[in-house]
Parts: sequence; structure tokens; C-alpha cells
Amino acid sequence: MAKERIHGYLPDEKPPVGKLLLYALQQVIVMFPATITVALITGFHVSTTIFASGLATLCFVLITGRRIPLYYGSSFAYLSAVIGLMSSETVTNALSADEIAQLNGFLNGEAGFFTMPTATIRYAQVGIVMSGLVSIAAGLLVKFVGIKAVEKILPPTITGPVAMIIGLTLAGNALADAAPNANATGVFASNWVWVISLVTLLSTILYSRYLKGFLGQLPLLLGAATGCLAAAILFWIGGADYNMFRVISADAIESLWSAGPFAIPKFSLPDFSNSKIALASIAAIMPIAIATIPESTAHMYQLDIYVNDVAEKKGAKKYNLIERLHMNLIGDGIGDMITGFIGGPAGTNYGENISTMAITKVFSVPVLMVAAVIAMIISCFTPLIQAIYAIPLAVIGGLEIYLFGAIAAQGVAIMIDKNADMFSSKNIAVIASIVIIGIGGQYVYGGNIPFFGLNIPCIAGAAIFGIFLNAILSIGEKKKAE
Repeated sequence: MAKERIHGYLPDEKPPVGKLLLYALQQVIVMFPATITVALITGFHVSTTIFASGLATLCFVLITGRRIPLYYGSSFAYLSAVIGLMSSETVTNALSADEIAQLNGFLNGEAGFFTMPTATIRYAQVGIVMSGLVSIAAGLLVKFVGIKAVEKILPPTITGPVAMIIGLTLAGNALADAAPNANATGVFASNWVWVISLVTLLSTILYSRYLKGFLGQLPLLLGAATGCLAAAILFWIGGADYNMFRVISADAIESLWSAGPFAIPKFSLPDFSNSKIALASIAAIMPIAIATIPESTAHMYQLDIYVNDVAEKKGAKKYNLIERLHMNLIGDGIGDMITGFIGGPAGTNYGENISTMAITKVFSVPVLMVAAVIAMIISCFTPLIQAIYAIPLAVIGGLEIYLFGAIAAQGVAIMIDKNADMFSSKNIAVIASIVIIGIGGQYVYGGNIPFFGLNIPCIAGAAIFGIFLNAILSIGEKKKAE
């Protein structure tokens, strides 16, 4: 009996040029909403962030021998740590008056302030570059010892709660952007802010719940578009007094258009010159990579199933991508180091792109390489960057409520998926400690817990204490099991 004809492409297969370009553009569209949202929330340059995702993807594909079809994009896991570091007293003490004004203007959502000061981004880059070492170490551990070693050090009772507190510690940021600002005037101090943020939130949730196929992969993009449409209608009915779109200052426009409609993104190098800030950056950001390892590993298991299913139906050899898990983790870590080196946020491989490949059955590595190049070209198109910066803050706030809550929910999902024993006294102790230290540190101390003269970032401190406590409570566990 003849095998069923499958219209799809395996990792080492290349579609015709026309289809190749369309498939690649689709992959860019899928990664775009989440990647630019990270930049808008953290104050990193949007153009640099988009360029960095393309460059990191291209390097990832080459580093892994063009065998693993994954797209690298900005991760929400690092948001709290990055924002907390850049707005911390340790960093602000080293800034000039103009830089502090820009920092406060961005944090307060004031008109004309769309990015953090370059100096604060450069300090954050130190931790982002160093966070890549965590994924690389995990990859080497998997290669030489096996995945069980990583699972023993980082069981779901650690990675799950860490993911939870990453989302929950950002709850205040989400509501601050989604709610009327008491210090603002006009429409920004009115209940119309709630209307726009809730329209964005509810439409995004409905799109993610009910849309299927390709559109089902774009709830963030469609939700943001719906929120902007609502803001445009409000502006059309109420006039200039009801305009929520952020006005770009003349200086910002001149900067964006300084080289015409196309301009090279604003790159920056990590600043290691101030040892105190460098150590604070490493302490705040580096441990967050712990939370991205199980996500990245789960993506490889998903990809392995999807690709082998298509290979079997096409009568091709089995790919066994999961055997290259170590290369995926190493590639992820090198991706963090590359994007951090040029001024982009830390990231990981994207589940959105995997889902798109699963739906279309296009797992072609050449498609992802072309997608990476397209992303780098788009990052230089200044009218698009200008339009992104004009998005109302209320729209971003509506997206944040959904996104940050989803991160916390994913932490619960990790523990459910891995069948974590919630009746174990050891597990309860580890989970309870991580959650309370992480959330308590955010709301009592503003994100940095004072400890013997040091300011320990709450998420990093919670993660490290959880690993230590789990190791202590695991002593003698093997003997007991035997």
C-alpha cells in the first residue's frame, strides 16, 4: 500500500524559492509580537532587539550543525530581573542627571521616553552575556552525564516556582501600565485608560482561545492591533484631548530617520568597568537562565515528536533530534551571549515557531535561516520602528497582564507535567521558600533583599536558596528509596 503523501519539509530539506520566502516571512511574523513586547517593556531598543533575534537564530543554526530547526527570540523570564537591575540604586548612583531623567521618564511612561538610558542597558548586558554560561554548562552536563543530572539539580519543584515568581513579581508593572496614572493629566488620568487596556487584554485572551491555524499563533499581534484600533476610535471621536498614542519627540524622529528610511540599529557593548554594578548584574540576571532550561528542553521533546512523525509518513530516516539536546542548550547559551554582546535582551527558542512548524509541517532549517536574515533586514526599517514606539502604553499594559500571568501559570504547568509530588514535605518546603522569598522580596524590598550588607535580587536569591535547600533535603533520599 502506497504511503500517504505528506506536504511538508524535514530539517535538511529546502522548499522552492517562492515557498521558502513565504514560510520564512511567516516565521518572522510569529516571533515578532513577543520579541518586540520584551523590548518595549524593558526599554531596550526595538530595532536592536529584532536584529539580535535574527543574528542569534542564524548563529544557533550554524552552531548546531544546521540540524535543529528552532528560532531564538527574546524571553519574558528575564523581565523582572532586568528592569529591577536597571532601576536599582546601585545603577542609578552611577548615572548622570540626564540619564536619570530618561530612566524616570521611561518608567513613568512619559511622552518621548521610549528606551532606557544606554548606560543602564550596557550594565544589563553584562548579566545577559554571563547568563549564557548557565545554559552552556547545562548542555555540557547533559552531554557527559545525561539529562537526569540536570533534572536532579533542577527538579520541577525548583524550575516551576521560579517561573511562577518571575511572572508574579511583574504584576505591579503590568497594572501600572494598564491603569490610569495619578500623576498624569487629561486622558491618561481618566478611566479611558482602563477601557483600552481591558479591550487589549480581553481580545488577546479570546484570540488565543478561539482562533485556530495560523491566526491562532498571533494572539499578541492581533490583541495589540485591536487595542490600537480602540485607541484610534477614541481619538477619532474625542479629538486630540483623547489621543493615547505616544508622540515621538523631534529628537527621536531625527535619530530614527538620520540615515533615511533605513538605519543601522543602535548597538552597544556590555560595560564591565564598574565591578560593583557588573557583579550586581550577574547576580540579578544570570540565575534566571535556570528557569529557561526546562522550557528549552521541553521544546526539543516536542520538536522530536513532530519531526519524526513527518519523517515516518514520508518514509524518511528517523531524525532523533532529542539526542542533540545538549547542542540545543549550548546553542541557546551562545545565543544569549551573542544578543547580550550587541545590546539585545536574553532569550530562548520559541514555542510559537515550533507550533507553526507543527501546523504547516515545514521543519526546514533553510527556512529559519532565511527568516533570521529577514528579521535583521526589518530591524533596519525605521518607519516600522517608529510605529511600534507609538503604541499606547495602555495597550502594552493589557498585554502585560496576560503575558505575566501566563508566565506564572507555566510554572504551575511545569510541576503538573512532571508529576511533582505536592504531598512531599521536602517539595512543599522548597516550593514555599522560593515563592515567599521571591514575591516577598519584590513587594517589601522593591526587588533586592538586604542580606549582610549585600542587595540580593529576590528572584536570584529565591532560586539559589531553593537549589541549596533541595540539595540538603535530598541527602539520604536514595537510600530511603532503596
